[in-house]
Amino acid sequence: MDPNNRGPEEYGHDGDGTAPRQRPPRDPLTPDFGQHSPALARTVQLVTGDYLLTVNPVDGSEIEACPPGERPRRPEKLTAAERAETDRAAKPPVPPGQARPSLPLLERQDERERLVRLLARGRSVRLTGPAGSGRTALLDLVAEDCGDLAPDGVVRLSGFHRTTDDLLHDLFYAVYNAPLHRPERDELLQYVRDIGAVVVLDDIEFGGAGLDELLDATPECAFVIGATPDVPAPSADSAIEEVFLGGLDRAGGVDLIERVVGRVLTEEEANWAGDLWFESEGLPLRFVQAGALLRQRDQQRAGTDAVDEFGVFQDALPVDAPFDMPFGAEDGNDVPLPSLGEAAAPAPLLASRLSASARATLRFAVALGGEVPHQAHLPALVGDTHADAALGELAACGLVSPVGSRYRLAAGVLTQLEAAGYGDDIGPRALTAAQHYAWWAGHPSVTPERVCAEADALLAALGLLVPGTTAPAEGEESVTVQLARTAAPAFAAGLHWSAWERALRSGSEAARLAGEVSEQAYFHHELGILALCGGQFDRARTELETSVGLRGATADKRGGVAGRRALALLADRTGTTPGLGSTAGEEVPDARYEESQSPPGGVPAAFPPLQPSSGDTATIVVNRAPSGPPPKAHRAGIRGLARRNLVAAGAGALLVAVLGTVVTLGATSNNDANNPSDNVGVNPSASQGADDGSLGADKPKSDNGKGDTGTATSRPTDPGPDGTYGTSDDPTPPSSGTGEPSDDPSGTKGTGGGSTSSPTKSPTTKPPSTSPTTKPPTTPPTSSSPTPTPTPTETTPTDPPSTTPSTSDSASAPITSSAPVTSAPASTSASAPDSSSSSAVM
Repeated sequence: MDPNNRGPEEYGHDGDGTAPRQRPPRDPLTPDFGQHSPALARTVQLVTGDYLLTVNPVDGSEIEACPPGERPRRPEKLTAAERAETDRAAKPPVPPGQARPSLPLLERQDERERLVRLLARGRSVRLTGPAGSGRTALLDLVAEDCGDLAPDGVVRLSGFHRTTDDLLHDLFYAVYNAPLHRPERDELLQYVRDIGAVVVLDDIEFGGAGLDELLDATPECAFVIGATPDVPAPSADSAIEEVFLGGLDRAGGVDLIERVVGRVLTEEEANWAGDLWFESEGLPLRFVQAGALLRQRDQQRAGTDAVDEFGVFQDALPVDAPFDMPFGAEDGNDVPLPSLGEAAAPAPLLASRLSASARATLRFAVALGGEVPHQAHLPALVGDTHADAALGELAACGLVSPVGSRYRLAAGVLTQLEAAGYGDDIGPRALTAAQHYAWWAGHPSVTPERVCAEADALLAALGLLVPGTTAPAEGEESVTVQLARTAAPAFAAGLHWSAWERALRSGSEAARLAGEVSEQAYFHHELGILALCGGQFDRARTELETSVGLRGATADKRGGVAGRRALALLADRTGTTPGLGSTAGEEVPDARYEESQSPPGGVPAAFPPLQPSSGDTATIVVNRAPSGPPPKAHRAGIRGLARRNLVAAGAGALLVAVLGTVVTLGATSNNDANNPSDNVGVNPSASQGADDGSLGADKPKSDNGKGDTGTATSRPTDPGPDGTYGTSDDPTPPSSGTGEPSDDPSGTKGTGGGSTSSPTKSPTTKPPSTSPTTKPPTTPPTSSSPTPTPTPTETTPTDPPSTTPSTSDSASAPITSSAPVTSAPASTSASAPDSSSSSAVM
């Protein structure tokens, strides 16, 4: 598909006037509902500094630390053939149409030889001359003379709308073969320091410190710089030679007009040319335009019209042509010479005698601030298949001049055409250009390099339309937002990052005026990525947080994930925690068919925030890709990591203390001794005896006559003299007389359970570790009760043994001091054991 000339098949016809049949689906099992899946979005991966940048025009660019396998090796310099191709691409294209003879450079031989001598000695020169003085033509001849002076040849650069950083990158790409690689500042300075070339820099717009920075960064290069007198001069201590370029003398002006017309001037025409020389101060551009006026006059006197490149004759002159033919002068031999005022400002008169396509092209150039669209776009813009020939007409008349690899209106032409009414329809012309460029820049067949070549025209259309952007109607899109949306990713992929930034800022403002929140979030995200690549971390954080907030308002999960990934990388670089986390219950969505997948190396995740979050949060698991060459050390990151470790350790200690306090309060807060839950212990019950060796139980020791465990008895029925159950003066119930342990679980119940055997010495004081009325101690207490007689009861610990003997691991309430500590039952009991007895056994 040709994005400029669409064939009949692209309009829905096969060329025979019949509508094409719908193609059946590839998979017969898939039903065809008349909708086909759109093509995958174009994504480009490039390396910038320590980052791997994936330009994603759908959800926003993704950035990560560059994996070792993706790091480009040191770029190599271009060969002689490759440099010749690069030099050819830096020149403007030859206008279509009949070839015009090249005009010689008159009265410039002395300046030419002086410039070559200075460059041969390695000196940098600044050539200063007014617009239209032939400065660009002189620089072209000097470049041809210096082709073999430097090892890296001659490099042509354009300083129009370019900064120092832009020119350094342009110089790098003109000498090195480094596709999809944008070095960072330190790498760039290292590469350009090794370049030895003659740099021809025309139309520079800065001087002073900026020019000194450019010269200091390239010590092995000799510059010849073309500038106008209104550009700031170099600094006083810079070693730059100054060469001034003046106008032609009267004889040189007449000679130049004769070469343009192609004949010798008459005496009347020579006198007219002398008056023009006095009025124009000898600028060669004025004589070229004057010669074009005389050539048009000759065509009128001959009674013929201009012929375009295809040999198509026009039937009549334009209706607005100021052709004042006297009455009766049918042969047209009495066409007067243009007045001196018309010769001093010849643009309206010259344009009136051109073809309709050429005049329409001039109107588009006026609407775009002097930028002439590329000749390939003129047929689509003008609506004429042969409109590309209009550029040749304009160049032959001196209405356009080359600037870098494109054309602009010549000096003074824009003002003259605006005064003649060519700027009355600026708005509709700019809107038409924006619609065309929005479609063209997003076309799959258009490469990012071609979009970057038209950057000035696209940005001019954006700059004109953005202030008047309004909310679109229902079901429509804003043309300005659409143009910025399609052009910005192409500028990023084409490594024209100054144009990328301008497009993003224009798009952000247009989206705000149009009320398109989702598009505004995209532009803020891209601005954050651009700032992150440039090391402007504060600006990057502001733009990315704004983007994530806007995308959260529009429920754009995929865009929000891309923004949070960039914030995580930013936090990792700066050593701070990210300010925004994932929302509650949010999942990482899968990639859609129209978006690119996540970068292969993943994104390094920053340390999570230490404050407790509300609700359940989804955890994004990403891969941390190690970078190739060791990145620069970040002092703030090391200090931040140590600070985070200390905070984490303190938080963990605080959490352990809180949990210990909660467990202690829970264990001592219940004073009810008859709580049924106290009857359930941690030891399992068993129906077998302890002597049969079953269940892994230890065999009890034999009776040594000093004590008998006896058998468990029931609850005492007589409280004794003191009237209290469970004291030492209670009468002992009669034993069963069997002497064998019971098969049923038995043990202390409530507060007064006892045994028939003679107990050990009962404590008369209340143990501090088991008192439910005292405040929980802050330090582990030790029990003052004597160690009870070891019993054959086996207790299965649920936790590792504690170093504090008096601490109980049982969940039951501790036994009170009023109950005597007697011998334990012979069988494995399910009741809660005494804390001191349990500690002694364990």
